[in-house]
Amino acid sequence: MLRAASYRFPLQLGKQLRSYSSSVFAVPNAYNEPVLSFGPGSSERTSLKKTLDSMKDRVEDIPCVIGGKEIFSGNIQKQVAPFDHKRVVANIHYASKDMIVQAIEAAMKARPGWDAMPLEQRAAVFLKAADLITTKYRMEVLATTMLGQAKTAFQAEIDATCELADFLRFGVQYAMEIHKSQPSLHSNRTWNRTVYRGLEGFVAAISPFNFTAIGGNLVSSPALMGNVVLWKPSDTAMLSNWTVFKVLREAGVPDGVINFVPANGPLFGDVVVSSPHLAAINFTGSTRTFKHLWGQVGKNIDSYRTYPRLVGECGGKNFHYVHPSADPETVVNSSIRSAFEYSGQKCSAASRMYIPESLWPQVRDGMVTIMKKMKIGSPEDFTSFTSAVIDEAAFKRIAQYIDLAKSNSELKILVGGVANDSVGYFIEPTLIQTTNPKHRIFEEEIFGPVLSVYVYHDKDWESVLHWLVMASMQYIVLVAQSLKAKLFVEFVCICVDETSPYGLTGSVFARDRAAIQKASAVLRNSAGNFYINDKSTGAVVGQQPFGGARASGTNDKAGAAPYLLRWVSPVTIKETFVPITDWSYPSVDKC
Repeated sequence: MLRAASYRFPLQLGKQLRSYSSSVFAVPNAYNEPVLSFGPGSSERTSLKKTLDSMKDRVEDIPCVIGGKEIFSGNIQKQVAPFDHKRVVANIHYASKDMIVQAIEAAMKARPGWDAMPLEQRAAVFLKAADLITTKYRMEVLATTMLGQAKTAFQAEIDATCELADFLRFGVQYAMEIHKSQPSLHSNRTWNRTVYRGLEGFVAAISPFNFTAIGGNLVSSPALMGNVVLWKPSDTAMLSNWTVFKVLREAGVPDGVINFVPANGPLFGDVVVSSPHLAAINFTGSTRTFKHLWGQVGKNIDSYRTYPRLVGECGGKNFHYVHPSADPETVVNSSIRSAFEYSGQKCSAASRMYIPESLWPQVRDGMVTIMKKMKIGSPEDFTSFTSAVIDEAAFKRIAQYIDLAKSNSELKILVGGVANDSVGYFIEPTLIQTTNPKHRIFEEEIFGPVLSVYVYHDKDWESVLHWLVMASMQYIVLVAQSLKAKLFVEFVCICVDETSPYGLTGSVFARDRAAIQKASAVLRNSAGNFYINDKSTGAVVGQQPFGGARASGTNDKAGAAPYLLRWVSPVTIKETFVPITDWSYPSVDKC
C-alpha cells in the first residue's frame, strides 16, 4: 500500500539557488543539553510515566518512506519489548529489492537541490530538530527507546534526548567552522576560496540498536553537509528511530533527502554496494558486518563513479586497568557503571579488568555487595538499574559465555551467572575471575553484562614473567632484560594492549603520576577514547569525540569537526581578475 504524506514537500531547488557558495552566518553557540534526573516526584517522571501509559496497548505500524511517500509493503517483521518478548511494540514493513533501488533513485533526484541549498538553511533544519527532540518529542523519544530497546529512563535520557540534541547542535557549529576555513593567501589580482560540496552520490547509513542518538547522527551529519541518505535502522531500534525520523521530517528535511528504509540487512547491503552512485557507507555495528561491506565495496570498486568512503564504528573489548595506587572506591563505582549500565550493551562498556592483589579484596567485596543490590527488571519500573538484553540472539550468545565460565577451571563466577528468558531476555550482571589473562573471555567481545577480572601480583616479577611468557613469546626478551618490579606496570599494560584485536575505549586507575604516564605510553594505541580515573563509557559530544581504531572501526570521531569532513568533497577555486597577456616565462627568454 502506498500513502503520500500530505504535509511534505518536494525539493525542487536546483541551480536557481546557487552554484557554489553562500554566506556563512553565525549560529547559536552549541551546548550540552542538560540531563533531567527523573527522580521521585519530579515533573519529568510524571510526564514520562503518562507517555508510557499511553503506549501500553499501542503497536506502531512503521512504513518505508521513499521520496516522502510512505510505503506499507506488507512484508512485516515484528519488534518486541526485550523485557517482555510477548509484547509487540511495532510492525515493521520491510523494503523489497525494488524499493531499495527506488530509494536510491529518490535520493539522487533530491541531491542537486539539497546540495545547492545554502548551509545556513540546512543548518536551521537540524537546529529545529534539536529543539523538537528536547521539547515536543522529548517524552515520546524516551518512551519509544525504553520500550523498544529496554533502556531505563536515565539511560534513555542521556542517549535519545541529550546526545542526539548534542550531535545536532554541535554538528551545525562544526559545519559552520568548516565552511569558514578558507585560504588566507592570495596572489596579486586573484582570489582563492574553498567550497565544501556534498559527496557525489548517496550515503548508506546503517545504524545499531544500542543508541537512538547514533541512528540520528548517522543520517543527520551527512545530510547537514549536503548529502542524501538511505537510512536502514536496526530492527530492534525501529520504534525510536521512526520517532527520530518523524522529528526530522517535521523539522523540514525535504522529501528524498533522508529515505527511511527498513530492510533485511544482507539485502540492503547487497543493493547499495551494487549501485554506481554509492558515495559512502556510514556504519555502526559488528566488526564482521563492516568487514563484509568493505570487502563488497572492494570487489565492486571499478563500478563506482567515485571512491566510496567507509566510516565505521564497531565493537570493543574495553578494559579497566587498575594500578596498586588507585582509589578502590572509584574503581568499584566506575566499573559497576561501565560494565553493567544498559546491561553492558554499550560499545564502550568495560568487559575486562586487571587489578592488583593488594586492592582486589576491597574492590571485589564492594562490587559483589552492589551487584547483589541491583534491581534488574522492566524499564517501566523506575527502580530498575538495568533491564533485559536486546533480543534472543544476544541472550543466547551471552549465556554461552556464562556457561563456559561454569565449566572452565580457569574461570570462576563470583556473582550473577543467571540467565532467564521466560518473560524477557534477562541476564544477571556477572562478575568472573580468571587465572589466565589470555583466556578467550578476555579476548572476544561479549556485548552483555559480563565483566572478567584478572588479579595480578603487585611486585612478584616471577609471576609476571610466567604469564607474560604464556601470553606471548615476544615478551621474553623484554622481561629478561629488566627483571625489575619497577617495570611491572609496563608488562601488565603490554598484556592489556595485545590481548584483544579491538581498540575502542579503556581506563587507567592510579594516583601515582609516573604509573599514569607509563600506562598512557604503553597503551597509546589500545583505545580511541582513553580515560584516567574514570569509567570507559560516557563520552559526551563536544567534550570527548568518540571512536576507536584496530577492529573497532575507522576512528573518525563522531561528535567532532573531522567527522563532518568525511561527508564533503571540497572544491578549490582560483579566480583571476585581469587578462593574462603572455604565455612565456622569463627563464625561457633569449639573452
